[in-house]
Amino acid sequence: MTQDHYFNADPKVASHRRTIRVAFPDRTLELDTDRGVFAYGHIDFGTDLLLRSLPPPPPGELIDVGCGYGAIAITVALRQPDARVWAIDVNHRALDLCARNAERAGATNVVVAEPDAVPETLQFGGVYSNPPVRLGKAGLHDLLERWIARLEPSATATLVVQRHLGSDSLASWLTSLGFRVERVRSRGGYRILEVHAPAGSPHDGSRAR
Repeated sequence: MTQDHYFNADPKVASHRRTIRVAFPDRTLELDTDRGVFAYGHIDFGTDLLLRSLPPPPPGELIDVGCGYGAIAITVALRQPDARVWAIDVNHRALDLCARNAERAGATNVVVAEPDAVPETLQFGGVYSNPPVRLGKAGLHDLLERWIARLEPSATATLVVQRHLGSDSLASWLTSLGFRVERVRSRGGYRILEVHAPAGSPHDGSRAR
């Protein structure tokens, strides 16, 4: 089965839900997964590593880019009740799962939305993503630049990317845009990247392009 259905608004593969239990040091979650949504029937290693590597999330506006069934958005929201966590995806089945999972977990501060529904004026105190690298370089760059460019001054995006799928070249590209990129953890072939916004406003024209 190819991966392209993860990026479709309405996956063609038949739905067949499966509930998983995910245990972290601070909490255990039950999450519904489904065919046609990334990481069916399990939590993938990269997402698990990201959630075990995160510092405490800040309050304010946060966003999970490519939320899937919601593991990142829900965990971040529960760890920081004073945040509003936007969970965005183009996949309608993923959005439905994320909303159901957030309700079950009591994560009332998760806002599930299609990307274009996020108000354009919002800036974010944190961006989180296990990005869909198989989208292709151009599509991935467009996706990440769209959201990382909306970081508040000095805020951080945290990404997890497999080394053999281009984590190092992605870090170099983000650096070329004027961000400071740190590789804060490496395990099992995955890199955790922290992408730091410049101190100036992201909309003042000062960022290198």
